[in-house]
Amino acid sequence: MKDEIRQILNSEAVAIKNIPVTDNYEKVIGILYKSIHRNGGKLIASGMGKAGQIAINIATTFSSTGSPAVFLHPSDAQHGDLGIIQKNDVMLLVSNSGKTREILELFKLCRNLYSEIPVVVLTGNTESPLGTIADVVINTGNPDEVCPLGLTPTTSTTTMTVIGDILVVLMMKKIGFTAGDYAKRHHGGYLGAKSRENY
Repeated sequence: MKDEIRQILNSEAVAIKNIPVTDNYEKVIGILYKSIHRNGGKLIASGMGKAGQIAINIATTFSSTGSPAVFLHPSDAQHGDLGIIQKNDVMLLVSNSGKTREILELFKLCRNLYSEIPVVVLTGNTESPLGTIADVVINTGNPDEVCPLGLTPTTSTTTMTVIGDILVVLMMKKIGFTAGDYAKRHHGGYLGAKSRENY
């Protein structure tokens, strides 16, 4: 079993190292900075299933590091929650296949509400329907899943999480986010206490 564990770890590590590094990261940070920090908007992240869980993590991490963000469930959006979207927001749609029906529908609903809203797509398939209609696409590298069936989102969600971390860190540096800023947004728990040590 130890050998199997090492093999899984190696496969996941290789997938992370093979995430394409392109100019699109800089484009996304520019869009986020303009929309959120200049125009008073927010990031709205969305995805279905496991990709939705990654979108939740990305949104909450952005919020705790100075860039307001929320998660919008694509199904709930069709039952009134679409109203959370405002004209200065940015959409981040997460779909490994780039073909998720609910996310494609959300894209159309969003653009029908605000035709000018920027849409960023995080996917393993840049030639997919979502990949071809987005303003900017971040490619996961489309790694093979470590799941023995090749089906369960495993390695793909790992790369999505890492890309979310990259975007968060780049934005923190862009806005000069400090431990003092963090402390104001994260009062409780160990991290809250740690952030206030030098504040």
